[in-house]
Parts: sequence; C-alpha cells; structure tokens
Amino acid sequence: MSAGASYSCACFYTENIFIAEYQLHASFTDEQQFTRDYERESFLTEEFLEVVRFCESPNASLEGLLDYVRSVPGKRIYCFPVFVPEFCRDFLEELENFEKSLLEKGRPNTMNNYGVLLNELGLDESFITPLREKYLHPLASILYPDWGGGCLDSHKAFVVQYSVDKDLDLSSHYDNSEVTLNVSLGKEFTDGNLYFSDMREVPSGERRYAEVEHTIGHGILHRGQQVHGALPVTSGERWNLIIWMRASSIRNKQCPMCNKVPQLVETMGEGDGFTMTKKEDRGETVDVCTLI
Repeated sequence: MSAGASYSCACFYTENIFIAEYQLHASFTDEQQFTRDYERESFLTEEFLEVVRFCESPNASLEGLLDYVRSVPGKRIYCFPVFVPEFCRDFLEELENFEKSLLEKGRPNTMNNYGVLLNELGLDESFITPLREKYLHPLASILYPDWGGGCLDSHKAFVVQYSVDKDLDLSSHYDNSEVTLNVSLGKEFTDGNLYFSDMREVPSGERRYAEVEHTIGHGILHRGQQVHGALPVTSGERWNLIIWMRASSIRNKQCPMCNKVPQLVETMGEGDGFTMTKKEDRGETVDVCTLI
C-alpha cells in the first residue's frame, strides 16, 4: 500500500446523488436503471407517488385512501397534486411550440376549439399510457370499481386551452369515458372553476351542483358520465390536460354516448375504446357510436 493513499466507498459515485432542479436524491448504476427508476417519476409530486404507493400496499382501502386525497362531499370527485411545477411549465412550452408550428393539427372534440391531441405529439406510448397503467390504475381500482376502474385499458388524451380571446368556458356535458382525469397545467388565470352535478340520468331539474377550484399541477378525478362544465375565465390563460380513461369490459355492454349495446363499425384513428367480441366478429352487429 502506497503512503498517503485515500479511499472512498464506490457508492459515492452511484448513490444519494442530489439533482437540485428536482430536489431529488437519486441512485445511478447505469443509464437503463436510471431511466427505469426516475424518468417517469421526476415529473410527479411526492404526494401523488405516496397515494399510488398506498393504493398498491396490502392495506389499501377506500377508507384509507380518503386520508390521502381531498373529496367533494356527495360527488365521488377526488382532488390531489399530480405534476411538479417545473413539468407544467416545460410541458406548456412544448405545447405552445407545437401550436405555433405549421404541422397539421386536430382538435380535441366538438366542444373545444383550442387544444392539442397528445397522440399527435407522440406522447401516448411514452407518457400517457405509463401514467394510466402504472399510476392512475391503482387509484381508479379503489375509487371506481363499479365503473371499470380496475380494468381501464385505453384512453383519449388531449389538452384544452381557455382565455378571454379564445374559448372562455365549457357548457354542461358528460365525457366519452368511464373515468376522467383533469389536471390544471397553468398559466396564470382567474376564475374558470369546474362545476359538477349528478350523473347524466338524473333529470336536469333535480341536479345539484358543486364548484371545484383549479390549482395548477393538481388533478380532479371523476366518473365520465357525471355532468360537468367549466365557468368562464375572467383573465389570463388556462390549459388543462384531460385523460378520458376507458374500460372495454364496461362499454362493450353499453355505449356511454347512446346508452345502447354498441354496434361496432371500423373507424379511423384510435377508436373509442370498444373491442370486438366473437359475436361481433361474425358480423352480427354494426356500431355507429364511434362516429357520433
């Protein structure tokens, strides 16, 4: 042994590495490990990850989960932080760059004139699908077992934009989904709260409404068939990420838009979350629900 030699444990180069931008202590053994462990979680809040860990634990229960999320009394609506502020900022920057580009763009639906379909940005497989499968599925399984929360197998994801010179608000409607996540991304805005009433089958004269305030980075989870809308923004600009999550085992029995047994026809794009059964495969049914 040479005189004066000094040593460190090898873990000095692989463990407890502090990444200031995300306030995160990380481990690094190789690129594959680092990507697997951190790429999909650095944009999520620690509060959200804690909720997911509880839902995956042996002690998971609805009663216990309600200690981790904020609920709207009597509505089965749940609110919780999802994205860190840095991610919201960077994500909006990319969305605005896409909007300014000359690339062809579809619009989210017939009610929103401004927004982005995330599959057009190539974000379904790399972002939305892992978010749904790894993080949202455990929550929905506990919160909405009667609405296919445990068997969500597809989605439609898009971002909508509201401002005083674009879309101000959104009329009452229900979603083409079993479970919906709505996350406020920013920017700065005033008013524009969401409002929720009862499920679509409740007569309009008997519905009771509740407002839910938007908080940047926070998500609102609700049943897709629950009637809801957005009040006008009075200043600024608001962007929201919407994920319509679908369970084919539920909608294959009844289309959520026409309330009938679906009659399936081929459609362009991703479709609306229906899957073909053996009976349908023999050509005994024909569906127009995806074209409405």
